Amino acid sequence: MDIVKKERLAEILKAFNGQPVVVVGDIMLDHFIRGSVTRISPEAPVPVVNVTKEYYVAGGAGNVAVNLAALGAKPVVLSVVGQDRSGEDLINFLTASCVDTSFIALDSSRPTTQKIRILAENQQVVRFDRESKKTIPPSIGKSCLENFKFLAKSAKGVVLSDYGKGMLSDSNIKAIIDICNKKNIPVCVDPKTENFRKYKNITCMTPNTKEAYEGMGVPQVSDVETLFNLGKKILKTLNAKSILITRGAEGMSLFERDGAKVKVFTARATAKEVFDVTGAGDTVISVLTLALAAKASLREAAVLANYAAGIVVGKLGTATATQKEILEVI
Repeated sequence: MDIVKKERLAEILKAFNGQPVVVVGDIMLDHFIRGSVTRISPEAPVPVVNVTKEYYVAGGAGNVAVNLAALGAKPVVLSVVGQDRSGEDLINFLTASCVDTSFIALDSSRPTTQKIRILAENQQVVRFDRESKKTIPPSIGKSCLENFKFLAKSAKGVVLSDYGKGMLSDSNIKAIIDICNKKNIPVCVDPKTENFRKYKNITCMTPNTKEAYEGMGVPQVSDVETLFNLGKKILKTLNAKSILITRGAEGMSLFERDGAKVKVFTARATAKEVFDVTGAGDTVISVLTLALAAKASLREAAVLANYAAGIVVGKLGTATATQKEILEVI
C-alpha cells in the first residue's frame, strides 16, 4: 500500500466531487423483510417470522449509482424498469439518493426486477424474485443508445453493470465501448460470466476470483500462479487495458499492460472484520471508475477501490463508502 502516497490518494478523493459518470446496466429493487423466529408454523414445518423491519434499497446497477453518489459524483443511470409500483419505488429511491433517473426507460412488457429477501436474526430464510431476462426490445435499445451518445458528451467515466437481465444487448455493448474509446472515456465493466468475452477493448473489468474462472470456462484452482496466468489470459482475450480480480481475504490483483509486458500489482485486504460482502463489487467498480475519471492511474485507482471494499464488507447489508470513511482508513 505504501507504493502510492497517501497525499496523492487524498488528492484523488477530493477530485471525486461533481464527476459526471454514466451507469449502464440492470437496475433492481432489493426488498428486505427482517424479523425474528420463535416458533414453527402449525400449518407446515417452516419458521414463522415476526416482522420487525421492512425496507427497500437499489440493487444491481442501481447500487453502483448510489455508491457513486455517496462518493460525491454526479451519476446518471441508463436502464429500464417495468410500468409498475416497484419501478416507481426504485426510481424514487434512486432520485432520493441523488442519482439522475431522467434516462430510465419504461417497458410495459416486463416487470421491474425485484429481489425479496426474508431474514430472521440476520439469517436469510428465503428469497423470491420477480424478473425478466429477455433482451430489451429493439426500440428501447435504440433509444438507450441515442441517450448514451448524448450523455457521452459530458461523461468522465462509464460503468457497464451487467446482471444478465437484458439491458446490455450485444450491439449496444460494442457501440458504447467504441464511443468511450473514441472519446477517451474510461469504461469499466462488472460482467455477467456468460457475457464475459463480449466486453472487448475496455479500460478495466472487475471480476471476483470465481467469476474470472467461470468467465473463461476453466475449473477454479487455489494456487496464485494459476490465477495470475488466468488474469494475463483475460487481459489478452479481451484486449483490455487492465483487469482487476477481487480475491476476498487475499485483497485484489491488478493486471495492467506495459507495452508488450503485463504488470501485476496486488493490494492486500484491509478489512478488520468481514460482516457482509453484499454489494462489495459495486463499491469496487464505483471507486475504480471514479478515480480514473479523476485522472488517477490504474494502480492508484485499484488501491482506493481496495480501501473502499474493506469498509463496506465491515458493514451489514448493501452498503456504501464515503470519501470521509476512505480518507480515515488511509
